[in-house]
Amino acid sequence: MKEYPTQSIRNIALVSHSSAGKTMLAEAFLHFTGATTRMGKVEDGSTVSDYDEEEVRRGISLYTTVIPVEFNDVKINLLDTPGYTDFVGEVISALRVADGAVVLVDSVAGAEVGTELGWQYCDRFKLPRFLVINKMDRENANFQKALASVQDFSETRLIPVQIPWGEKQNFQGVIDLLTMKALKGDGKTVVDIPADLRDAAEEARMALVEAAAEGEDSLLEKYLESGELDADEIKRGLKNIIRAGSYVPVFVSAVTTETGILPLLNAIVDYMPSPADIGPAKAEGKNGSEELAASDSGPLAAYVWKTTADPFVGKQTYFRIYSGTVTADSRVWNNDKNIEERFGTLYTPRGKENISVKVLHCGDIGTVAKLGETSTSNTLGDKAHAVKLPVPEYPNALYRVAVIPKTQADSTKISPTLTRLCEEDMTLSWRMEQATSQTILQGMGDQHIEVAVRRAETKFQVGLTLNEPKVPYQETISKKSQAMYRHKKQTGGSGQFGEVHLRVEPNPEGDFEIVNDIFGGAISSSYIPAIEKGIRSTMKEGVIAGFPASGVKVSVFDGKEHPVDSKPIAFEIAGREAFKLAFKDAGPVLREPIMNVKIIVPEANMGDVLGDLNTRRARVQGMETEKGRSIVSATVPLAEMLRYTTQLRSITGGRGIFSMEFAHYENVPAHVQAEIVAARQKDLVSHKEDE
Repeated sequence: MKEYPTQSIRNIALVSHSSAGKTMLAEAFLHFTGATTRMGKVEDGSTVSDYDEEEVRRGISLYTTVIPVEFNDVKINLLDTPGYTDFVGEVISALRVADGAVVLVDSVAGAEVGTELGWQYCDRFKLPRFLVINKMDRENANFQKALASVQDFSETRLIPVQIPWGEKQNFQGVIDLLTMKALKGDGKTVVDIPADLRDAAEEARMALVEAAAEGEDSLLEKYLESGELDADEIKRGLKNIIRAGSYVPVFVSAVTTETGILPLLNAIVDYMPSPADIGPAKAEGKNGSEELAASDSGPLAAYVWKTTADPFVGKQTYFRIYSGTVTADSRVWNNDKNIEERFGTLYTPRGKENISVKVLHCGDIGTVAKLGETSTSNTLGDKAHAVKLPVPEYPNALYRVAVIPKTQADSTKISPTLTRLCEEDMTLSWRMEQATSQTILQGMGDQHIEVAVRRAETKFQVGLTLNEPKVPYQETISKKSQAMYRHKKQTGGSGQFGEVHLRVEPNPEGDFEIVNDIFGGAISSSYIPAIEKGIRSTMKEGVIAGFPASGVKVSVFDGKEHPVDSKPIAFEIAGREAFKLAFKDAGPVLREPIMNVKIIVPEANMGDVLGDLNTRRARVQGMETEKGRSIVSATVPLAEMLRYTTQLRSITGGRGIFSMEFAHYENVPAHVQAEIVAARQKDLVSHKEDE
């Protein structure tokens, strides 16, 4: 592959709901430009983009794949993203390094939940975009209906630059409103517009010219005077309104038959910005924020947007250059980890194939193997001019599972394996939950977690079993109480003696506090740390249901010691037992994590969603309606949200989405607490029997 300067690069993300045709569009581009000799098929697992064995098995994209397409001396880096909402992290990472997006919509299904989600993220990244209404040759294809379904939620006006030449089995090609010609099939055959489509084309062209005139003051003046613009002027105006984001141009295609491919390629080259056209990148340097011009001569700044680990190929690091150039066999500085990394061979990735290159210019996307410390979202650059490029915000995890190693060998590898999986995927996270002694893996949904676990097994040879996660309850008290305990043990030789009197009370401000209120030296102050140790170990294990205790203030106010038999261990035991007695008498309660939840659903599903929330002990905080969507804000106990992703999809036919973050802890209602305590005691008994 030859070298491409900054002006000759286009970084374009392909975004859509699952199965709208992104992967096949990339196939069609590769075949049309001669990079491949035949088009692969998703169902056969033969596409360039979906090469991972899990993608082939499921028949959907799970990861973002880079597909460079060379056309008219321009390199178009296509980023083929997954359409299934569980894998939204891959979409965000791709949009972070793209300069434009092509949003595909199925002509039969119209806008779907993945379309809206992708569109919203394009808005967030302020990306110019094309809308492609695909699969126009399908039975029940309807261009106008599909167009209206997107316009319903889009803040930006849609403006067709093409209209379809027929629909369903009569779809033959596209009517180009710029040249007012009919383009047959892939676009190489140009004929006059059929008479029956002439009026519709004239009307659509008028709207297009009006929109293009808004792109420049001089064009608007000319249009108002003469009512017409020539083809070059329309092109110029169109380029301005697309890049400004004031309009989204609409194209039509049937990518499996390569219909509409040539005009779409031309439009990407003509209207989408190169990295040099989008303005300087914002970065954080030693002296505050600075701007980096997209230039080969600037200091190196490359953003790592994706990493993959493979036991056979090694670690692959994908980066986009925002300033400077990268050459093979060079040294770069990781500005996040403050270490030097050595670049070996540089590659331009194309699906699973890596094409080696000597140099990559500013704006390009490349990959390098076997970097030791670099992970996703790091910035690589010059040590002398260290900057950090901004990291996008990723959604909070919505779905939690407990993972258990299948064998003893797996248990030694579980931590590094989960860490590597989470380094690759910014929407995946794991932690040890102290309250339940479980290893918790969090992701965006059941499919997301399932894919991660299969990846652990196939790529890292670590077997994992999934369990329902336990809720990390906390124990606390609701009133004051006091108790005493005397520990006395007399065996041959020296004995053990310690007596502790203590008082407990709720401590809403903090986790735990201990105060020495002993007067007259009933117990030496040197024994207080031992008493505290005993109390802390009890708090860790819990008193009423085996969950950690918190929010307690302890006052040690009296006790007794023996001149010979008193030892720290005796006071540790006495402190522990006295604390247990006082805790049980102080109105012990369980506290549960409460989540702030925001749910967005079609208006038609609002009643069902609210009805379902009522069964989940939810408190609805507010409701609003926006463009046919209902937005519900509520606080809901985590215990009631563990499998909500699956339930919400079921209620809304996949069109509902929600976000969730931790809010605070709250007391569990008494009747629920009784059930939890009984279940927990049963668990602890069976656990002891197993041992």
